[in-house]
Amino acid sequence: MDLEQQLHSTPGDHGNWPMLKLRYRAAEGDVAAVLPPGFEPGAAPEVTLTVYNVPVNGEPEHGLLTTVRCAHRGREGEFALGYAIDKEAEIFISQEKFGQPKYPAEIKYYRLGDELGARVTHQNYTFLEYYGRVSDVLDPGPDFDEYEFWVKYSRRASYTETGFDFPPHVVNVVSNYGTAQKLKVDGELILRDSPWDPIAARLPRQSEVEAWLWTPVFRGREVALGEPLDAQAYEPWASTIGNSRWRGSHGGPAR
Repeated sequence: MDLEQQLHSTPGDHGNWPMLKLRYRAAEGDVAAVLPPGFEPGAAPEVTLTVYNVPVNGEPEHGLLTTVRCAHRGREGEFALGYAIDKEAEIFISQEKFGQPKYPAEIKYYRLGDELGARVTHQNYTFLEYYGRVSDVLDPGPDFDEYEFWVKYSRRASYTETGFDFPPHVVNVVSNYGTAQKLKVDGELILRDSPWDPIAARLPRQSEVEAWLWTPVFRGREVALGEPLDAQAYEPWASTIGNSRWRGSHGGPAR
């Protein structure tokens, strides 16, 4: 084994942290209600919650990615409602450059032997907790591509006028993955009411939670500006909660 292989296989390397993937089914109407114009529910009304620890710009980023299964112009993928992260440096540039909906939160995520836990807090609301235990080794399966959608826009610089200086456009994100390891997890997902992260209220569970630890192999990623959305139809969706894509009012929870 050469030096590079040795370094990437060293225990404790942040690049080797598995992602905790939590998935459940919601009501199709609830999924449709959180999607902006231009998107519709996908083949299954699934909500995916991904707790991660990934090196970004040379430092670890702990985060929670919340997505719903969707379709846009016939392409199935995941619409990103928000990236709750613990690194302020990545928040504003990610939104301005890519339309990636990152916002500040406190993330606790650990694994000790076969036990693991995660807790996410935003604006003093601990809205998500998960505690579980690894129970089985799963087939890693073939390599795959994952399609994710963000929305990029800039609202008009005016106190009195609505509209956009840069109208809303879809941002197409295509990630290419392999799987180094996939482990089944048995545990409990706790979603609590929060006006800042309304997963429990707007996407209540309609099924059991499927949970697994996934150690990805990153093959590649492309982020590209896509086609414009209907700016007039999108206008009500431009007021979001914090820096997320949860529809809100003047940057805060809906009133």
